[in-house]
Amino acid sequence: MPQRDQKLPEPLSSAARWRLLGVLLATMFMSLVSVSIVNVVLPSIESTLGATEADMQWVLAGYALTFGVVLVAAGRAGDVLGRGVMFVAGVIIFTLSSIFAGLAPDPTSLNIARFIMGFGSGLLNPQVMGMIQQHFKGHERGRAYGLLGTVIGVSVAIGPVLGGFLIGWLGPDAGWRWTFLINVPVGIIAVLLALMWLPRPLLIRGTGKLDLDPVGGVLLAVGLLAFLLPFVQGRENPALWALLVVGLAILVFWVYWEKKYKARGRAPMVELSLFKVSSFTNGSLIAGLYFMGVSSVWVLVAIYVQSALDFSALEAGLICLPAALLSAVSSQLAGNYVMSIGRKMIVFGTASALFGLLATVAVVELEARAGLNIWWMMLALSFIGLAQGFIISPNQTLTLMEVPLENSGSAGGLMQTSQRIGTAVGIAVITAIFYGVNHISGWTNAMSLSFAAIALLVLITMCVAIGDLRRGQRDEAAVS
Repeated sequence: MPQRDQKLPEPLSSAARWRLLGVLLATMFMSLVSVSIVNVVLPSIESTLGATEADMQWVLAGYALTFGVVLVAAGRAGDVLGRGVMFVAGVIIFTLSSIFAGLAPDPTSLNIARFIMGFGSGLLNPQVMGMIQQHFKGHERGRAYGLLGTVIGVSVAIGPVLGGFLIGWLGPDAGWRWTFLINVPVGIIAVLLALMWLPRPLLIRGTGKLDLDPVGGVLLAVGLLAFLLPFVQGRENPALWALLVVGLAILVFWVYWEKKYKARGRAPMVELSLFKVSSFTNGSLIAGLYFMGVSSVWVLVAIYVQSALDFSALEAGLICLPAALLSAVSSQLAGNYVMSIGRKMIVFGTASALFGLLATVAVVELEARAGLNIWWMMLALSFIGLAQGFIISPNQTLTLMEVPLENSGSAGGLMQTSQRIGTAVGIAVITAIFYGVNHISGWTNAMSLSFAAIALLVLITMCVAIGDLRRGQRDEAAVS
């Protein structure tokens, strides 16, 4: 790929690498908790700000949209301009917007702040992937991605616990505000440590012409926005579903543009030849399918136990706590063994998730029909938490393993975009099933059928993972 003449960041010692990883993972945790923590505090925001249903939908959707739309462009900018400077910029934007969100006087102000938070999070996340890819090799890279998987898995499950605790401790108004304000000290410390520990130079200064492919960036952003918007707002405004066709058409034209741009000897925003790498393509597909299903689990559990069973926000979070802890444990195990049995762990993880989903359905049905204590759901959800560690971190490692370093930022952005698309599509479809069935036949059937739909998506993910395992075994046999 044509690049400017660059002074690359200096190599890091072993101690400096792990110190840097701590900063990256703490910041990543902060940004991802902001996705899941909102699930349990929405009723408090609604009551204290006088927000409408549409306002509440945008609290979730605004962050998810800007986060998903900016990922690939941010990854490309990090590859070209320097991952350090993009990371610091993302953390600063995220931290400042967290202050505005926590102090928001009305729903409109809160939603504007959430849009900006998503933008900051989208800037910093691909740089984490890129810097792990840049500074860690071999088994160390597997361990680093194992820790990253721990952060992702725990952030998804611990967010509701933390949100519920803050609501219970500080009350509805101060509680939801502090779910945003707790980001501020983490962000400030992260910026200071990043400025001290990130390899120099933070900003890559080249002598050649800077080529960021701005047309490709705009096309991809607009195409993704048009594609994702119906899934996050289509239930409130059905006319938005027409944007699906528009979004797909723009994305097709984006692919055409990228091919022509490279044919002219320029550096495209995304190196489309990445999709010729089987491990990258299969891993991105696994990520998208898995997040399409399992991301809805924690949303549905929070809604179900609070709306149908009158749980408090804290109780709704606590029922997911064992899943969060097991996710941390399994991510660590996965990081240690990813280089030897990574693909087998992904298959095992999908099997564990499938069992956990079916066990949760059994608990819900037995609670409704035979009086079983609903807290047995903690055990059922634990199998899903266990699965997250065995799927997310090994899949990230294997997906990016064969990606060239100069494309690692945009490749990481693409993989995370597949996760965001999967999450947006899955939550829209699964929650539509959930609310639709609830209106017809009640909470129990709504929960059971929604989890059955998620189980089907996990089953499809397992099939792709088995195919990827067999491909890997064939490749190893051919080499030997």
